[in-house]
Amino acid sequence: MTTVRFFAAAAEAAATDGAALDAATVGDLRAQLANQYGAEFERVLGRCSLLVNGTRATDDAVPLSSSDSVDVLPPFAGG
Repeated sequence: MTTVRFFAAAAEAAATDGAALDAATVGDLRAQLANQYGAEFERVLGRCSLLVNGTRATDDAVPLSSSDSVDVLPPFAGG
């Protein structure tokens, strides 16, 4: 199973800091997360960056394996 970690607003919307899911691609993962955690999480997820093993995934076709780790990072500001 792919390990998923939620940060900041994503963790708040999911009411947890992580999950483990079987997903073939980043797009499949997004769909499963939206289905599992609901409309508010889906809204937050739409603004998030996904990092697969530390590398930003900009394409929903990026394949995932059971050994992958995905971080869900909402936008943040800072200085």
